[in-house]
Amino acid sequence: MDSNDVRRQWADRSGEFSPAYYAYYGPDETSDVLRGTFEQHLERDASVLELGCSSGRHLSHLYDAGFEALSGIELNDDAIDVMEDVYPALAAEGEFYLTAIEDIVADFEDDQFDAVYSVETLQHLHPDAEWVFDELARITGEVLVTAEIEGDAGSEDADDHTSSSEPNVNYVNDDFPLYHRDWSAVFTDRGFVEVDVQSTKRDTIRTFRPTASRTDR
Repeated sequence: MDSNDVRRQWADRSGEFSPAYYAYYGPDETSDVLRGTFEQHLERDASVLELGCSSGRHLSHLYDAGFEALSGIELNDDAIDVMEDVYPALAAEGEFYLTAIEDIVADFEDDQFDAVYSVETLQHLHPDAEWVFDELARITGEVLVTAEIEGDAGSEDADDHTSSSEPNVNYVNDDFPLYHRDWSAVFTDRGFVEVDVQSTKRDTIRTFRPTASRTDR
């Protein structure tokens, strides 16, 4: 499976893990941690970008907390239709890019967003697209957050398919690849310092801020 295959799977996803699926469950424990993190580090007018926002359950939680400048990247065309039904104010006021992360991230300016975050999205990025991490570091001005599944894939039906030429990968439900990476190393190697780590039932949530040397670039 290459990066194009992965993108096609998410673009066509219906049922489990689709935009409607996430809208049905709404904000969760990870949403609460993200909200608290951004309340601690940012003003309410900070620009925030979610990678793989789906129908917007995490962004809606930030919107309800008073964050004003919200954006999202999402590959599945159904996401905005679902968002307009479930979170109409967010859909009307946010800015959304219906495309793959790889197809848009290089177009953003340096430090364009005060905060960039991912919830169980970067873990699906194929190894041949790891250049995206450099771009995320470039476009993040103040806070970068990864909320990803670390260690075990977190599911009894996730089968291990480890390749010597790629990061360790599990295929959840024999379907979607979940690549296990050292997220602390990924972004500290790119000029950030890790300032907080929290865990939920599913996710390890790491908060990074740029170092002085990076902000002086």
